[in-house]
Amino acid sequence: MSSYSRISQSFEHPCILPLCQSSRYVVFSDCHRGTGKTNDNFLKNEVLYVSALKYYETHCYTYLELGDGDELWENRSFSAIKSTHSESFELIARFFQQNRFYAVYGNHDIVKKKKNFSQNQCGNYFCERNQCSCSLLPGIHFYSGIILKDQEDEMDIYLTHGHQADFLNSTLWPLSRFLVRYVWRPLEQLGIPDPTSAAKNNRKKKKSEKHLTNWARQEGHLLITGHTHHPMIGTPSSPYSNTGSCISPSGITCIEITNRCLTLVKWALSAGSDQTLCVKRIPLGKTVCIDDYSL
Repeated sequence: MSSYSRISQSFEHPCILPLCQSSRYVVFSDCHRGTGKTNDNFLKNEVLYVSALKYYETHCYTYLELGDGDELWENRSFSAIKSTHSESFELIARFFQQNRFYAVYGNHDIVKKKKNFSQNQCGNYFCERNQCSCSLLPGIHFYSGIILKDQEDEMDIYLTHGHQADFLNSTLWPLSRFLVRYVWRPLEQLGIPDPTSAAKNNRKKKKSEKHLTNWARQEGHLLITGHTHHPMIGTPSSPYSNTGSCISPSGITCIEITNRCLTLVKWALSAGSDQTLCVKRIPLGKTVCIDDYSL
């Protein structure tokens, strides 16, 4: 199956949500929440993530997570991930309880596509703050794709993880998982990057982005993915955007969708004039509106 067909297939049974002037969505991807060990790349940015989610909860955003939310290639235990990042899951649970959390599975958490994962693993978690077992995501369905249907009939926004553009990380994902878990994980601790990862290999990254951009152009849709960890916002002539990730050393990135417009946003630590540290929301580049696209 070609990359084009794999991308199309991810939208055969999507989650469909409305998009209008009053809609507020925030799109994160590639959090790679881990178990708190040295290979947990999310841990150092968790305070940024928690601060961002508190902001988006207060401002009535719906949270869309585009896959690789949890690092389930390097780690076998989701329970260990939940206990390590209790504060993050407390916020995710609050979004879910308000019907404001929808999730797509990626390649590193592809096990979430199995119904028994949701039934056995997502019902509850131990809330560290309240020191008790609390409801997490009971009955959640992890989708392969999400479609935001434009109520003004201009242009819909299609969202998926993006690994479908990469043969090794989609069709051959069991092999990739084996290599990551038993080969590249220990080598990475010695400073050797994984050459099979689109996020760490510029050639693979550009190839994946080319496939995704071509699909969006040919289908006439706006497309938002993660996977490559390369944050970018589309232009009026290019309908492809990427959320980036939550594991960059410089901060975390996401895409806000408000007033039928897309804004790439970075959350990072910043020093105030009084030498105190604070978490800052930083818009990156220009906001692009759906009506600006010419496909």
